[in-house]
Amino acid sequence: MEPGFQLFPDQASSFAPGVDALYAFLLMIAAFFTILIFLAIVVLSLYYRRSAVRDRKQRVSAKLWILEAVWIVVPLVLTMVMFVWGAAAYFEQRVMPTNAIELTVVGKQWMWKIQHPQGRSEINELHVPLGQPVVLRMVSEDVIHSFYLPAFRVKMDVLPQRYTSLWFQATKPGRYHLFCAEYCGTEHADMSGHVIVMQPAEYAEWLAGGEEQPPVSAGEQLFTRRGCNTCHFQGDQARGPSLANLFGQPVQLADGTVVTADEAYLRESILNPAAKTVAGYQTIMPTFEGQLSEEQIFHLIEYIKSLTVVPVESGQPAPVDAPAPTVERGPS
Repeated sequence: MEPGFQLFPDQASSFAPGVDALYAFLLMIAAFFTILIFLAIVVLSLYYRRSAVRDRKQRVSAKLWILEAVWIVVPLVLTMVMFVWGAAAYFEQRVMPTNAIELTVVGKQWMWKIQHPQGRSEINELHVPLGQPVVLRMVSEDVIHSFYLPAFRVKMDVLPQRYTSLWFQATKPGRYHLFCAEYCGTEHADMSGHVIVMQPAEYAEWLAGGEEQPPVSAGEQLFTRRGCNTCHFQGDQARGPSLANLFGQPVQLADGTVVTADEAYLRESILNPAAKTVAGYQTIMPTFEGQLSEEQIFHLIEYIKSLTVVPVESGQPAPVDAPAPTVERGPS
């Protein structure tokens, strides 16, 4: 057992008190009915034991329907309370705030790699500021993992080929455990780390101490190095759709359907361009499956998200700072 393990971890996030209250309520309800049923079994077993002289031929009272009604209504009310309370807690954790710090997490056997938007990256450690919401966009490079922060009462599976997200807001400075809660191989028990909650000023100082390249800059370089700017630029001569102002916008496909250009769409367009072809373009873009790491895909997506409209002069296509291999496109 890891040193410092706690059966009941600290409440270190805005979710923790509500989750603990719901958990305590469920335990009390379960304990109450367990004890009630156990006592009923014991009392009735003793009362109607074989040696006891009891009238076992007595007819059941006609008012038994009252007992049945109570047995129906009481569990119904309790289960509805559990459902509504649990649903409220669930939706609170699943609706991502718009003013959050967005970090990317890549899980792989057997480590967590976290990327901050300012450039700093870390392995098996996550530094976050106190009192600010943090959103984690996560993906796995191999098998299913599960990102679990006991003190924050949040957990989310991290899947290969698909993004998942979770968010939290730390309410207590300190150092807290990070675990993988899904068996992922022989060294699963060692896939752990820590979350360090810092005062905002300390966090800003920590961020400034890094020398790593910001994801947007890394994505721009990768976009150019891979030759994506030869197709994705603004103008009538572009062979691929423009990526400027693309993220979060609706994209019409060749089959007439409309999809939203979110992270999942951009990732699919990079790795499998033929899956969703943008209307008005041909499917000529090559696949980058197996050629890019998950970190590189994250960089490209961050670059695409940062793009703004580039003015076009006299009909000449202006190379767009446009991101990587795909995104607004299935075709290109």
